[in-house]
Amino acid sequence: METTTLGRTGLKVTRTGFGALPIQRVDFETARTILRAAYEGGITFFDTARGYSDSEEKLGYALADVRDEITIATKASGAKDRASLLAGLEVSLSKLNTDHVDLLQLHNVFPLPDPEDPESLYAGLLEAQRRGMTRFIGLTNHRIAVAVEAARSGLYDTIQFPLSAISADKDLELVEVCREHNLGLIAMKALCGGLLTNARMAFAALRCYDNVVPIWGIQRLSELEEFLALDANPPVLDEEMLALIEREKAELAGDFCRGCGYCLPCPVDIPIPMAARMSFLLRRSPSERWLSPEWQEQMGRIDDCLECRQCADRCPYGLDTPNLLKKMLADYRAFVPAA
Repeated sequence: METTTLGRTGLKVTRTGFGALPIQRVDFETARTILRAAYEGGITFFDTARGYSDSEEKLGYALADVRDEITIATKASGAKDRASLLAGLEVSLSKLNTDHVDLLQLHNVFPLPDPEDPESLYAGLLEAQRRGMTRFIGLTNHRIAVAVEAARSGLYDTIQFPLSAISADKDLELVEVCREHNLGLIAMKALCGGLLTNARMAFAALRCYDNVVPIWGIQRLSELEEFLALDANPPVLDEEMLALIEREKAELAGDFCRGCGYCLPCPVDIPIPMAARMSFLLRRSPSERWLSPEWQEQMGRIDDCLECRQCADRCPYGLDTPNLLKKMLADYRAFVPAA
């Protein structure tokens, strides 16, 4: 597999990374089978997080015996200060069955922590590095201004940010900012939260950037096999593919939910990350699943919206989430078969 250097870390990693969030949805043995197949297929970069339920534990269960042959990145999910970051990292290391991670990332922080505060999250990163609990430090974010600020600060080794075939030009500027500052750039949401269903197109679009490492969220062997095949024979971003990207951009133009989940929890249990994308899900994947009685009930919860706007306040993309949900519900009800 092709490799690249993850910025100034010097870490040589495969240009196809494994995003381990989805393996929380499968059992341990299934996760082990997928992770071993990824390793045996040549993937060396695995990204997980403390907040992905049992993802870290499954990764440790599957790959502890080849720990020195892979690069593990995790995230300090839920940490608020130095002490909670270090305590959470202790748990992560135990779950991962290792004494260190290669990369520890702050998880979607806003604003950036004060590097001068001895009790800040950043102080926790530095202490973890001094104690040998992590080799390098980074940051994930969904806000382009924060990601660029972090990249230019000189305080981090890597940045993780949503990048895909339909990313806006202002988001793609981060590619050159990271190149200029010799930072590793990890692309999450490379399939735009599942809205992009053409993996070949998505792969080709990001393979154009030699300093970007996409992490593909994988929970099925068939998905892994598809990405291994794409890496073995990378598709060319030709005129036909570029035209397809433009059509996707036109269809997904404007305000749409990326499914990051930072809007949650909802006080009336609306499944916002899925409900706010329902119009696209109905049209871009088999609709039967979304029209089930279970999903009809869940979508119906939008009628119970309290207009508290907590979801909108938390949204890193500045979406008017309550209004978006109402639009999705109206469209959804047009799809529901008449009783």
